[in-house]
Amino acid sequence: MEIIRDIMTDNVECCTLLDNMYEVALKMKELNVGAIPIVDQEKIVGMITDRDIVIRGVAEKHPGSTKVEDIMSSELITISPEATSQEAAKLMAQHKIRRLPVVEGDKLIGIVSLGDFAVRELSDDQAKEALTEISEHGIQH
Repeated sequence: MEIIRDIMTDNVECCTLLDNMYEVALKMKELNVGAIPIVDQEKIVGMITDRDIVIRGVAEKHPGSTKVEDIMSSELITISPEATSQEAAKLMAQHKIRRLPVVEGDKLIGIVSLGDFAVRELSDDQAKEALTEISEHGIQH
């Protein structure tokens, strides 16, 4: 069974609390990603998704200059780099999320996504079931 450190993306693009909704959306477009961690120094303080921008930003008629802090998700589900892929899959299924920030303490060191599992052969049946559950029951983030 693989550990998260072996499958995570460790070159993660981030934004800070100084960025606004427009800047985050532009970065998402440039990087072709749907979520960006928000950091203060190296400490992860939030996560913002394209869905957050649409639901909490645009649909509530906030201007592009809205602070990311006002629309980001600050209640984070994170994982240790030493956790197993099975543990990550269970967390993702339980919380209906596609991406898990990987942290050591509060420091963001990587991110693991549903796609990271999709490109690997998971040998553990429970991990496969958890990922199937995420895909079949809709995803919030």
